[in-house]
Amino acid sequence: MPAMLTRLSTADYRSLLLSLLPLGPLWPRDLGSRLAAFLEGIAGEFARIHGRVMDLVEEGDPRTAYEMLARWERVCGLPDECTVPGGETIAERQLRVTQKWTSRGGQSRAYFIGIADQLGYPGAVITEFRPFTCNSNCDDSLDPDPWRFVWRMDIAQATRIVDMTCESACDEAIRVWGDTTLECVIDKLKPAHTKVLFSYGVAA
Repeated sequence: MPAMLTRLSTADYRSLLLSLLPLGPLWPRDLGSRLAAFLEGIAGEFARIHGRVMDLVEEGDPRTAYEMLARWERVCGLPDECTVPGGETIAERQLRVTQKWTSRGGQSRAYFIGIADQLGYPGAVITEFRPFTCNSNCDDSLDPDPWRFVWRMDIAQATRIVDMTCESACDEAIRVWGDTTLECVIDKLKPAHTKVLFSYGVAA
């Protein structure tokens, strides 16, 4: 960060104000003097204002916004149908805003892998399925229709795994896993004629 954007403390401003005093016995630089105590009060206010200016710089970036995060979300049309009501942390909300704000659209593998990376899942791999044809190798999978329209996103992390316990209801799944936000975002942006599957805990 450039020096002009560095946060300054009360001590920094006090030192600066003391250095600007005229020379002479009427202008003591002793920190115990009344003049120094007066300058201490001014320095504290300058440091507070400086800090709020620095806060404003950080609020101008969705990756670090806190006080203005709700406004960023409103501009980006968030929360949307992919948002878990009350279930997102500040960091997760910042990631969603950043992803929405910087997204340019696309249908390539790199585009969807980039979205996963922005949402906190680096190293994702996309597998596409192709139907068996006369040009296929003998040991290729048949993958008949409609698999030509299916692709899978393999996520290296095994995320949010919840196992059934003795306290679970009898109709609950034995194991639940996955990130509903990631899956919703990808499903919302995928080509309309395709279906995407998600696999977790797969080494890239």
